Amino acid sequence: MKTIANLAAAMLLATATFAADVPAPAPPAEGTAAPKFNLPSQDSPSVSLDQFKGKWVVLYFYPKDFTSGCTLEAHNFQRDLAKYEAKNAVIVGVSEDNVDSHKGFCTKEGLTFKVLADTPEHTVATNYGSVMMHDGTAYASRNTFLIDPKGVIRKVYLKVKPPMHSDEVLADLDSLQAKK
Repeated sequence: MKTIANLAAAMLLATATFAADVPAPAPPAEGTAAPKFNLPSQDSPSVSLDQFKGKWVVLYFYPKDFTSGCTLEAHNFQRDLAKYEAKNAVIVGVSEDNVDSHKGFCTKEGLTFKVLADTPEHTVATNYGSVMMHDGTAYASRNTFLIDPKGVIRKVYLKVKPPMHSDEVLADLDSLQAKK
């Protein structure tokens, strides 16, 4: 029995070592088609990128509900929601938290935009190069993708700073819309 336990431990260690050596996928580049998604939200069975055809999409990834930076970022997007709507844009948040956590987070913080649960496989965050590991747990990286009405990524923001991020996205949205 001890030999089986040792063998299992060795296999886990080898797997963990191999996984650590595999680089995380890079985020999709500006000018490329946005990876499709279909995930449950806090208030509907599923939300897909296709539902937003004809609209700009601010797809933002964040690590965890109810944490200070994530709450600040969400509050700022909520504060500016009317400005985004006036620009034909929607806000969509994604984290590795489950639907029940999102329901509580949105209720407590007064969030009215969609917040999606990318659990348990982290598929969407992986497709967007937005997964990070911390103490053996996968979280979404604080990255944002500004997607145009045709489904093309027009701006990529990596490791964003929550206090000024919504203002930055709004300014870029103005600039991109002025070019059309």
